[in-house]
Amino acid sequence: MGIRLAQRSINRITYKIRRLTRRNSGRSLEQIRDRLNPVIIGWTNYFALADARGHMQRFDEHLRRRLRQIVWKQWKTPAKRYRRLRALGVSKFWAIRAGGTSKSYWRLSASPPLHKALNNAHWEQFGLKSFLQQYLLRYTFSNRRMRTRMSGGVGGVGP
Repeated sequence: MGIRLAQRSINRITYKIRRLTRRNSGRSLEQIRDRLNPVIIGWTNYFALADARGHMQRFDEHLRRRLRQIVWKQWKTPAKRYRRLRALGVSKFWAIRAGGTSKSYWRLSASPPLHKALNNAHWEQFGLKSFLQQYLLRYTFSNRRMRTRMSGGVGGVGP
């Protein structure tokens, strides 16, 4: 068992992501990205020694869903949503269905058409840093605690 993240730390970064990705902040995606990237880099640097791969993956998933929600709101009209989805490679059928729906922003942010249009490659090309990628750059096996099967540690002397 290695170093684990405390629940309070997880709650803090989740809250910070929520604060930085509010839908009503009036900021462009570029401004949001520029505010998020230092937070992502700093947070993963601080917790690079922890065994937190699963947490980093969940933070990435949550962050991308928040950003898809913002994009969906910024597109505003069904016609613009349809045009943007088609431009990003979504089929005509799904673009019409998703573009004309009255479902909430949060619900639509998890829909297959938005996942296809705004996938991981899209966010990487956009310049958004990834919690998991940053973590994997810094987390190495040399960071991990050495485990042995001998009782009493390396010397092998029992209690």
